[in-house]
Parts: sequence; structure tokens; C-alpha cells
Amino acid sequence: MTWRASWLPYALGSAFFAALTALFGKLGVAGMNSNLATFVRTVVIVLFTAVLISVRGEWARPEPASWKSWTFLVLSALATGLSWLCYYRALQLGPVSRVAPIDKLSVAIAIVLALVFLGEKPSLPLLIGGGLIVAGAVVIALF
Repeated sequence: MTWRASWLPYALGSAFFAALTALFGKLGVAGMNSNLATFVRTVVIVLFTAVLISVRGEWARPEPASWKSWTFLVLSALATGLSWLCYYRALQLGPVSRVAPIDKLSVAIAIVLALVFLGEKPSLPLLIGGGLIVAGAVVIALF
């Protein structure tokens, strides 16, 4: 299996379901407090994940992990929660066609953070692609 075959279908699935998240979220948050909508979304995700783990027989005692791993998982969860709270409020206030692309600035921000903090190596395609994402978000936000 090539490197592309291993992660690419999941990345494309993520993009597709993120698009559905924006569409369904906009429709669902209408007439509801955005924080409550985020809570409902979170509960559904927890239940869905529990069912998936059960169906696949993946319930197991976690392997011993370092405090560093647990700390970063907790920080990741907090960042996700804050992202969702902001996202649902933005969807409540603005059109999906503008909110979702601005939200995707997370891709460019993640690239910068990976270069700075994880020591990932920049490449011309990475820098051009990241720049195009930023340019697209700016055009959508301003025009």
C-alpha cells in the first residue's frame, strides 16, 4: 500500500463529512442556542463513537500512556470544543458559503504550526497550496 492509499481516502472522507457538518449544522442551529447545539452535537458524537467501538469490538483497556500523551489529548479535546463553539456561533450568524471556507483557514494555520513546532519540512507545493488557501479565504471574507 502506498502512502497515499493509506491516508488519502480518510482525508477525503473528512472533507466530505466536514462539508455536511456545515450544511446540517446551519440548518440545525437555526432557532437554537449555538452552545446548546454544540452540546447536542458532542453527545451524538460520543454515542456514535461508542456504538462504532462496540460494533467493531474495540473496547479495550488503554495501553499505559505518558502524561505527555494524555495532556496533549486533553488539550486537543479542549481546542476541538472551542473550535466547535466558535463554528456553530459563526454558522448561526453567517452564511455557510462564507463561514466554512474561513473555518478552513485551520489548514493553513496547521501547516504553519507543524513547520514551527513539529519541525516538518516546507516544500514549494506545501507553501503554494497553503498560500492559496489563505488567498481564497481572504477573497471570500472580503468580497
